[in-house]
Amino acid sequence: MLKDLIIRAEEPADYKNTELMAMRSFWNKYGPAADEHFLIRIIRESEDYIPEISRIAEWNGRIVGAVYYTKAWVVDGETYHEVITFGPLAVEPTLEGHDIGGALMRETIKLAKEAGYAGIVLMGEPYYYPRFGFERGAKYGLTDPEGNVFDALMCLPLNDDFSNIKGKIIESQDFEKLEDKERLAEINKEFPKYRVVKVQEGFMQIFEQHLGVVESIESDTYMVRYWELLIPTKLSADLGVTPEVGSDVQFTWNHKEEGKSMITKVFKNLLE
Repeated sequence: MLKDLIIRAEEPADYKNTELMAMRSFWNKYGPAADEHFLIRIIRESEDYIPEISRIAEWNGRIVGAVYYTKAWVVDGETYHEVITFGPLAVEPTLEGHDIGGALMRETIKLAKEAGYAGIVLMGEPYYYPRFGFERGAKYGLTDPEGNVFDALMCLPLNDDFSNIKGKIIESQDFEKLEDKERLAEINKEFPKYRVVKVQEGFMQIFEQHLGVVESIESDTYMVRYWELLIPTKLSADLGVTPEVGSDVQFTWNHKEEGKSMITKVFKNLLE
């Protein structure tokens, strides 16, 4: 973890910087561009927002992480059980690997338990959240609104009341406002313009990997531009295609050992 990392409640003076950090955190991750910065505004305006347990991370005077909690419900026929959910959980992309997200999760889980909430439900990255105690929702009889179960649907019981809860997970109706593309376009005018990348047709979800551009090649080391960083990478043994300077690539980032990061895919940006 970063030394002197501060986990605290968000204040109005933080809003714009937190939104920019979240925008960078999710940029081109689940598809071209991002809308998580817009989602944060929607959440702040929502009656279902729970600021008492939402938190941001500050380091050296800079906002480097944030997590936002809202009310959710598990519906079983006519019975509504109130629980909570969170999202987005955002971390400044150039500071990944420093356990910022972990610090936010540990602190807010503790706050949620102290506040007496029965449990946390979410649809998120299945490789990441089990480290905090999250389990597959199917184990507890939880489904999405259509009755489906999948690995990304998870839950974390916080007290004994959760054992009596099962049914369909329903999030705040305010999340539907995310479909307002005109408002998103207006909000985007407030932020820097970043390159928009489309890796493939259809839904994209890159777990534990990143998108970058080869900036230079030094022997068998490929220097990949990732935001403000240059990351030395090698080629995956099964890559098949040799990247050139300027190639768009997908890579794994080994935060602990320099030179152990790997290019796993060379692709063409479908928007260019």
